[in-house]
Amino acid sequence: MRLYPRNGNGNRIQSTLLVKINHKQHECILEKLGKCSDLNHLKQLQAFLITIGHSQTQLYAFKLVRFTALALADLSYARSIFDRLCSPNVYLFAAMITAYASQCRPISAFDLYRYMLRRGTPSPNHFIYPQVLKSCPNATALVMVHTHILKSGFGRNPIVQTALTDSYAKFSLDVASARQMFDEMSERNRNVVTWTAMISGYIRLGDIENALLLFEKMPDRDVPSWNALIAGCTQNGFFQQAISLFKRMIFSVQEGKDHIRPNHVTVASTLSACGHSGMLQLGKWIHGYVYRNGLLPDSFLSNALVDMYGKCGNLNEARRIFDMTSPKCLTSWNSMINCYALHGQSESSITIFQEMIKCKDDVSPNEITFIGLFNACTHGGLVEEGIAYFDMMTKVYEIKPQIEHYGCLIDLLGRAGRFDEAMEVVRGMEMEPDEVVWGSLLNGCKIYRRTDLAEIAVQKLMEIDPHNNGGYASMLANIYGELEKWDEVRKVRRMLKYQNTYKTPGCSWIEVNEQVFQFHSADTAHPRTEEIYSILESLVGFISFKSS
Repeated sequence: MRLYPRNGNGNRIQSTLLVKINHKQHECILEKLGKCSDLNHLKQLQAFLITIGHSQTQLYAFKLVRFTALALADLSYARSIFDRLCSPNVYLFAAMITAYASQCRPISAFDLYRYMLRRGTPSPNHFIYPQVLKSCPNATALVMVHTHILKSGFGRNPIVQTALTDSYAKFSLDVASARQMFDEMSERNRNVVTWTAMISGYIRLGDIENALLLFEKMPDRDVPSWNALIAGCTQNGFFQQAISLFKRMIFSVQEGKDHIRPNHVTVASTLSACGHSGMLQLGKWIHGYVYRNGLLPDSFLSNALVDMYGKCGNLNEARRIFDMTSPKCLTSWNSMINCYALHGQSESSITIFQEMIKCKDDVSPNEITFIGLFNACTHGGLVEEGIAYFDMMTKVYEIKPQIEHYGCLIDLLGRAGRFDEAMEVVRGMEMEPDEVVWGSLLNGCKIYRRTDLAEIAVQKLMEIDPHNNGGYASMLANIYGELEKWDEVRKVRRMLKYQNTYKTPGCSWIEVNEQVFQFHSADTAHPRTEEIYSILESLVGFISFKSS
């Protein structure tokens, strides 16, 4: 069946017969369009509209374009309908631009907006501008659209203002402009979406302090605003702040504010913070909260629980949840592989990988899978297996190695003392080695006292980051010391003193009553320091007495 009637020369023609449609027939057509189920059905309706001369009727065209773009996700056919319209109205432009923006086609959305401006009619409205702002390819385009908004008189529209704030915030270098937009909005026009957009802008920059300050000023908060800040704190390493926010959220629910009850995203972000900070007891409590509130079964939360228990060292519970998860997605397998690798259970990690590639869920490993495998091989001293997995990754699964993969492989070879092969890998890399690569090589040099390569590694590390080389230079000095090259030790120490560099101290932590306490070497910051050192001294005395 032809989509459009054609003349004897094969050229498309429109029906010259415009059939008058009464109200009942109009409602019937709208009903048929609303019940459209597939592309063939849509083409039949489209052909019918052409036959009766209503292919250019804006409402019917809007329904066709919207269904094709959003329900069928067939943007090409939706655009073909749109392009055949003589005078598409603003709603048709909005439908097409929104479809492009929602399906991650920002260039197409922006190009259609520019075409709309060139036509001169219709003019963009407050429905189109937010979608166009979302699709701006760079800051220059954003400023251009902002100028159009001001000229068209939509600069004070709350929906457009919110979109502008969010768009400026997404261009991290221009967060000041986003804040200016935010501050210029009236209190009445600022809604929870606007506040969350501005907070998210600070989070993208890693400016958690300003994000927290702004959050405290919010007159009303919803679950997405809490989630944005909790997830932002976790992603930027502010784990205690993320956990504190979660506790406040729970307390608010207990006070009767059910509209901010934590959801899957909240819980997953907080579990990640627990895993990174080693707060197993709080993680267990959250696990109970998940069950009590009926949030399981859910693969997203199951993966978060596996990751939390794994990072906190409770591998049995991590494996139990992993085994209960069905079907297992790639994230599930990666989480379990990494859990075992993190705690040195190399064989178990490799066994999980072998189960994954044999499973019937059609799951293929990705770059994260192989990082877990390389770590497992490194902890287990499985050099040949690690090399074989590197070959499998590149040749069988055709995954292009990233800097993290090279770092793992060089660490594996360096710990085994196979420095010639490690340097061959360094020379064969497609990108410049970073501090992880040279740091991995330096660690191997420390084990085997290879001062020649250690000097090269430290020099490279100092070139990459001249302001943060104290730890690396100290490691080189220790290597010289173990070989009794005291003149070299003194040279390194003098260099460190001259450059005023220092080694970042290591720390340990312990969880007590759902609170984590950190301790550094010779640390006296804890309020019960005297009591802690008194106990340590008594333990040292007890050990000395038992040894004698």
